[in-house]
Amino acid sequence: MKTLVLFLALSFTALTIAQNTYTFNNEKIELKTAIEGDYDLLWNTFNGRYRYFIKSQNENLTELTNSKGADNKYDNAYQTTLKTTTGQDASKVKLTLYSLKNFINQANASSDPNYTYASDKPKLKTRVGVFSGLTNHPFVVNPNNKSVPFFGAELEVFQDSSVPKHSGFLNIRSAGDTDDFKYSATQIALGYRFRFINKPSFNIYGQTKFATFTTSKTTIAYQDPNNTETLIIDEVKNSGFDVPLIFGIGADYKLGKGYITLVLDSLFAAFIDNEGNFPLDLALGYKLNL
Repeated sequence: MKTLVLFLALSFTALTIAQNTYTFNNEKIELKTAIEGDYDLLWNTFNGRYRYFIKSQNENLTELTNSKGADNKYDNAYQTTLKTTTGQDASKVKLTLYSLKNFINQANASSDPNYTYASDKPKLKTRVGVFSGLTNHPFVVNPNNKSVPFFGAELEVFQDSSVPKHSGFLNIRSAGDTDDFKYSATQIALGYRFRFINKPSFNIYGQTKFATFTTSKTTIAYQDPNNTETLIIDEVKNSGFDVPLIFGIGADYKLGKGYITLVLDSLFAAFIDNEGNFPLDLALGYKLNL
């Protein structure tokens, strides 16, 4: 019981500190303090709409607005208010909490040499990994539906967070040929992942490769029409850049200092036709945070 009372008291205190009542244009409004200094940034949501205010050194409270005029264009009045109040150029400031916080922090730092703040700029982290697997090259003519091994390496970039939802990746993979399927290829792909199940130790994501550069070699053997005992072997080499939008699904499981990763790639593509075989493109790998 004492623990519950203490928790409620602390919660009430935190809310009281974070949110205060102000009178603006004869209206009493509750505002949260985002930045405190020579210039304060205050904000809250009202009926789902964000409202932002700046409080100057003389304690005047001014709302930051951006209204549409008769020409259906925004007037960017908030930029004029920011410049008039702080004396700083605000032409590139957006009417968002992130952009306003950066501007007010910089204005406070210019006004007060002792003012310090931590930047809210998102930090990026990277992972590197290696993988190998089997593929039947679902977007390549493969009459006998043969599978070949492949191996590769990957660099993944994501926001510095314990459970990042979004990430981009760059990988390179190389698949050899077999006696039954004389096609080999090396592909460099740029892609994006979204983790729709996202836990610190486990996640499942959808991914798309939106840009690829592929070099391939196909070996064709056929009989000489003038001499049926002579076998002619031709090698056809190709390379090209595509925007195929190849979709797949994958999962990461935390193990040690890194993650075991399993990816079922090349399930389908928006701009490449499947050649009729059920897609098999399965990779197992391991990746580490840098």
